[in-house]
Amino acid sequence: MDTREVVTRYFDSVNRGDWDAWLALFDDKVVMDEQLAGHVEGVEILRGAVGALKKGYSKFQNTPLEIVVDGDRAMIVWRIDAANAAGVPISAKGANFFRVKDGKITYMANFHDTVPFKPFTEQKLD
Repeated sequence: MDTREVVTRYFDSVNRGDWDAWLALFDDKVVMDEQLAGHVEGVEILRGAVGALKKGYSKFQNTPLEIVVDGDRAMIVWRIDAANAAGVPISAKGANFFRVKDGKITYMANFHDTVPFKPFTEQKLD
């Protein structure tokens, strides 16, 4: 897969809630700088986070608004329309930066305001 196909599949798998397909897009040694989770290294940490995503969101749609690809790098501006587990709406805009090698995401960073995600980060889940 080329870079554009990888990032397109990233958003497609997230929006379908197909977390196994999403995880398959990452290199085993992926490095991620994630606005809410901080610095993450390794796909196993992402695998562990999937449960929290499934439990913490009752709705999650991440719509790419603009995709720019340059070789093995991509920058995507997006809009998220989501809801926490109790249905409290979340709406945010931001961007993801990707590096892709051999059809796998090796590095990803996202950039957004954290305030719109408070209904997710501050909810009390059992």
